[in-house]
Amino acid sequence: MDFTFGEEQEAVRGLAADVFAAKSRPERITEIESTADRIDRELWRELATTGLLGLALPENLGGGGAGLAELYVLLEEQGRNVAPVPLWPHVLGALAIAEFGTSAQRDALVPAAADGSGIVTVALEEFGPHAPCEPSTTAREVDGRWHVHGVKAAVPVAHVADRLVVSAATDSGPALFLVRPESVGVTAQQAESTTREICANVTFDGAPAEPLGPADGTAVRWLLDRAELAVAAMQLGVGEGAVRQAVTYLNGRTQFGRPLATFQAVTHQLADCYIDLEAMRVTLWQAVWLLGSGEDPGTAVPVAKWWATDGGQRVVHRTQHVHGGIGVDTDYPVHRHLLWGKQLAATLGGASSDLARLGAQLAAGVEVVA
Repeated sequence: MDFTFGEEQEAVRGLAADVFAAKSRPERITEIESTADRIDRELWRELATTGLLGLALPENLGGGGAGLAELYVLLEEQGRNVAPVPLWPHVLGALAIAEFGTSAQRDALVPAAADGSGIVTVALEEFGPHAPCEPSTTAREVDGRWHVHGVKAAVPVAHVADRLVVSAATDSGPALFLVRPESVGVTAQQAESTTREICANVTFDGAPAEPLGPADGTAVRWLLDRAELAVAAMQLGVGEGAVRQAVTYLNGRTQFGRPLATFQAVTHQLADCYIDLEAMRVTLWQAVWLLGSGEDPGTAVPVAKWWATDGGQRVVHRTQHVHGGIGVDTDYPVHRHLLWGKQLAATLGGASSDLARLGAQLAAGVEVVA
């Protein structure tokens, strides 16, 4: 396995870094957090104009035709800048439509997702102990029409989405469905996440739905693997951004006539951050390489997700801690990285959930990817 980025990945990283740095300054993010929909529409248009928004979508549907590696490089840069746009649920939802949708579904939704004129999101999480791959939300076919029943929790940007990609249990296994948010039988209760984005708890009471791919669990697993790595990529970026802020602060702040960065206790804290970030990085790119190569990822995805969840939280806590008193100031930029790190660590299950799933895979005899 060679995790060295090629020319295309480096080009994506450079362009994404420039776009996010220009459009995601702390004062701009604060301004967006006071708006009604909490989405930076100017940044969204810039991502579409530069081709980054549709980067991983098929070329014949208006996208860039890039691979998973390029997508996760983009998401890592978003996390580093804590940019308030719904990239991962939008792109992953559109990718699922491109992969499993009918010709009519793909033609109607994917080009609009690529140019940013339409927004797609995913509804995968539920209340209670239900794992995302084993939804309690159900879908039933009656007279050739599918209807969804159940509740999905913390659905990202449901208030502006044109379609929801919903996971639901059927008689033959878990499956994905397309649901219009404005349909009869769909009720959304808006909420605010830890990152201050608008999400919704969505109730489906016989809501009409269109099947998206086979009803045997494969489409749900396909989407979840990629969604979990998207969360891991963003968490890696969040951690790197938090450490970068800490280094700048510690080099510029003095105590007893010395920069705080020279104190042994502080350097030990940042060394621990470095170790966690490197573990997050290598497990993420191992899983991405396996998926992108068409290999069986084995345990690689839950391992990467667990490192992002567990290690990512440690990093954002340490970086806030070394800021001292200013670290608890909610107006100081590093506090936003803490909020994002906490939110991402709880997305699609926390560390205990990740370990439980990993243990179940090992007990079932799934090969450990070394």
